[in-house]
Amino acid sequence: MKQVKPARGPATALPPVVQDALRSGVSDALSVEAVLASRALLAVVARSMAAALEEVTLPQFRILVLLSAHGPLRTGTLAEQAGVHPSTLSRTSDRLVKGRWVRRIANPDSRREVLLELTSKGARLVADVTTRRAQELDAILVRVPTRQRRRVFEGFAAFSSAAGEDTGGDLLLLGLPPLAQASRNTP
Repeated sequence: MKQVKPARGPATALPPVVQDALRSGVSDALSVEAVLASRALLAVVARSMAAALEEVTLPQFRILVLLSAHGPLRTGTLAEQAGVHPSTLSRTSDRLVKGRWVRRIANPDSRREVLLELTSKGARLVADVTTRRAQELDAILVRVPTRQRRRVFEGFAAFSSAAGEDTGGDLLLLGLPPLAQASRNTP
């Protein structure tokens, strides 16, 4: 087991998660901290979605997020954006309609087409997850000493910039809305 000597105090064993990161090829301190931060953020995502996933499945929640972000959509468009086969979306939609998370409406531009629209119940579920996530992040960030918050903000901003904007595909796998729905404010 590797030992690390902190700035103050005696040498201590590295936590197992850091040992795993080092074994996986992540070797410098910045990368290890990034792995630890990503795990913490994923835990926030998981906890914020826990209650919702008692109501709907993750694939169903992804559909709700898309409808929340884009408004009513044709099933073909929704299937394409969700990255699923239209028949899979049809079955998922049937379950969401039955649960009153979405409803089918006539397309005002083409009476032959049907759109899927988020109901107020579905919108509340997406909003609740987003609110829980923001509250948990706020609770974590308030524990950062005031004098370090600007550095944390700048670090997050630099990381986000270097990573590039996700067009929604990767984030959607976790039921996260596109970046356009997130607000960017300085601290």
